[in-house]
Amino acid sequence: MSPATQALQNDDTQNPGFLWVAAGEQRFRQHCQQCHQASALRDSAARHPTWDAATQRVLTLSARIQQCHRRRGGATPPLGSDELLADETHVAWLGRGRPIQAAGRTPGDTVDAQLHPWLQEGQRLWHTRMGAVALSCADCHDRLAGQRLAGSRIPQGHPTGYPAYRLEWQTLGSLERRLQGCMTGVRAEPFAPGAREWVALELALKARAAGMLLDAPAVRP
Repeated sequence: MSPATQALQNDDTQNPGFLWVAAGEQRFRQHCQQCHQASALRDSAARHPTWDAATQRVLTLSARIQQCHRRRGGATPPLGSDELLADETHVAWLGRGRPIQAAGRTPGDTVDAQLHPWLQEGQRLWHTRMGAVALSCADCHDRLAGQRLAGSRIPQGHPTGYPAYRLEWQTLGSLERRLQGCMTGVRAEPFAPGAREWVALELALKARAAGMLLDAPAVRP
């Protein structure tokens, strides 16, 4: 990132993502604090996606938040909504500075055994060439990281800052939205919103970034 973008991200009074943090904090007081203490959620963003025994599937942080809303009988904010982004950004901000936890890598662990097929699927998708351009995620973000594409520096693609405020969007968005943008960029048909493939890719990205520190809400070009 340019020094100006880094400075915008690092100044909490200027980072536009904090509008969603504030909205999420207000929603937390209204809907969540009767069941949860904020201090108990500091590792939530770092350890999701994770296995959920009740649904027998892997849940992202946003899906977990939706599950909580359904259980309490309130209105469930839909994927991509400002309400859900606010909820997720607030929880992600609570975990800022926490290391991302490795997913699906510990032999013999029951939970990780459940995660492993999803992790394998995400890793396969990461290396699968897609679209009319026939590029995989790995082609750009592993092999060509640090080089330039259309004048922009190619990043390594780590998910440490999501939900993030992207200057090209002029708003805050989820990791799934960013992945959709990558697929559109290689002229591939994106998966359906909330599809298993997005969850698997997010799980693989979190495993790839294990040990890195969360910095949400990030600001990206």
